[in-house]
Amino acid sequence: MSADKYEVIIIGAGLAGLAAAYKLAQAGIEVVVVERGDYPGSKNLSGGIFYSRVMEQLIPGFWEEAPIERYITNYLTTLMTKDDYFNIEYKGKALGNTPYNAFSVLRAKFDRWLAEKAEEAGAMIVTGVKVEKILKEGTRIVGISTGDEEMLADVVIAADGINSFIAREAGLREEIKPEHLAVGAKALIELPREVIEERFRLNGNEGAAYAILGEATYGVAGGAFFYTNLESLSIGVVMRLDDLVKEKVKPSEALDDLLEHPMVAPLIKDGKMTEYGAHLTGEGGLHMVPSRLYADGFLMVGDAAGFTINSGLVIRGMDLAIGSGIAAADGIIEAKRKGDFSAGTLCAYQHNLDNSFIMKDLKLYSKAPDFMEIDRLYKQYSLVANNLLGKVYNHDLTPKEHLIKTAMKTLKESNISLLDLAKDGIKGVRAL
Repeated sequence: MSADKYEVIIIGAGLAGLAAAYKLAQAGIEVVVVERGDYPGSKNLSGGIFYSRVMEQLIPGFWEEAPIERYITNYLTTLMTKDDYFNIEYKGKALGNTPYNAFSVLRAKFDRWLAEKAEEAGAMIVTGVKVEKILKEGTRIVGISTGDEEMLADVVIAADGINSFIAREAGLREEIKPEHLAVGAKALIELPREVIEERFRLNGNEGAAYAILGEATYGVAGGAFFYTNLESLSIGVVMRLDDLVKEKVKPSEALDDLLEHPMVAPLIKDGKMTEYGAHLTGEGGLHMVPSRLYADGFLMVGDAAGFTINSGLVIRGMDLAIGSGIAAADGIIEAKRKGDFSAGTLCAYQHNLDNSFIMKDLKLYSKAPDFMEIDRLYKQYSLVANNLLGKVYNHDLTPKEHLIKTAMKTLKESNISLLDLAKDGIKGVRAL
């Protein structure tokens, strides 16, 4: 059994691991990334919306060469019933200016590109290798075992995703509570570029992103998303695991119905579905983040550390992953300068996080998961909004009533009291 020695071993070639690898390699640190997939990004279904300002810190002007899809200028929030929908749309002119605020990306392409950049900087990336366990000497983590081979390092970084067994084996993470997890079903639908731009009212490389609440998830806690790529559309539902089990519904069925909804069907007409699958994601925000993210010779980043935010309007993970990878690399660079890779020195990583947007945003939205537990968000408010607008716009010769009176009647019909509305509103303001 061989035992090669590196300065840093990173488990997982997602965005967090690759960002750390790139920055470490740039600093002249010997780093190897171990990825169990056939290539970086191979396990990522479809893609996502990447809030990309943090990437500017890593690779300035990255969008000029990276395989991004569209820069997002149109944000839509949809309250959906079985047959109707109500859109709130924001289009910001400044969002189309550099440095861009957000892009739609296809992770299989984007992750491979970032892996290539890390390799160009000097990192080694090994694919198709599964890490079996971490190696310890006393309380210190000194490497990994891949079964037949052992690899040693001054520091091991866990970047192996939401179900990080490495973080659990290191003793820093317990089993994640079901209410902090969600199951997503996603599809990728190909359409000609000009068709997408016409249907979504886009100019050039502009993009649109929808956040959908209501019937899209059968009233289960969660939501749906829908956004434009250059020559495809990404669409999916995300449903909280504990509620999913309780209601006994299937995300795949919810997605199939969403594809046939009157809002969605015309937008995807004549498209070719090229991907369809499911994945697990985090929903707990700050509640998922372990109290310690470091140990002797060990750090955890990205999804493995629980860095996700769902504010109800925006879902973030990729920017937090990149940012945590940068913070980890900075902590290791400082540890190497001191010649000390103990927890007492690697705690600089936690300090870097605390002073960055990552922990500040996680703390800001720490009450969002509790707000997102309100059943009325998924079962009643979409119906109220659509019924109210239906009454406002329907002119059937019945004398009209004042809008406030119409709204009160609509609330009453939906069994929502003014007290419920006030409590939910206050909870929402505090969460967001």
